[in-house]
Amino acid sequence: VQLQASGGGLVQAGGSLRLSCAASGSIFRRNVMGWSRQAPGKQREMVATIAIGGTTTYADSVKGRFTISRDDAKNTVSLQMGSLKPEDSAVYYCSAGPNIAMMNYWGQGTQVTVSS
Repeated sequence: VQLQASGGGLVQAGGSLRLSCAASGSIFRRNVMGWSRQAPGKQREMVATIAIGGTTTYADSVKGRFTISRDDAKNTVSLQMGSLKPEDSAVYYCSAGPNIAMMNYWGQGTQVTVSS
């Protein structure tokens, strides 16, 4: 498995959750890492990305609430989610690629459910 996501679960609105994604070294060292999500009946959207040098991008819907980070020693990328809202409920996917428009590697999804 090249990308292994973990950390999803059920949380109340206003709560926090941390997702982690373990990547193979060859993928992690060479690619932009990202988190996307897909809610039922909606298109998948990129939530956050982090480049090799640490530059980050965020969807407007999560700015100020989510933080993406990467641990180069452990080949992991994490998504710290705070002030969660019911509309954040979705399956979250870890991904990697040479740039945001070419995320070629995808992990299995992890379900995040935020109750109101």
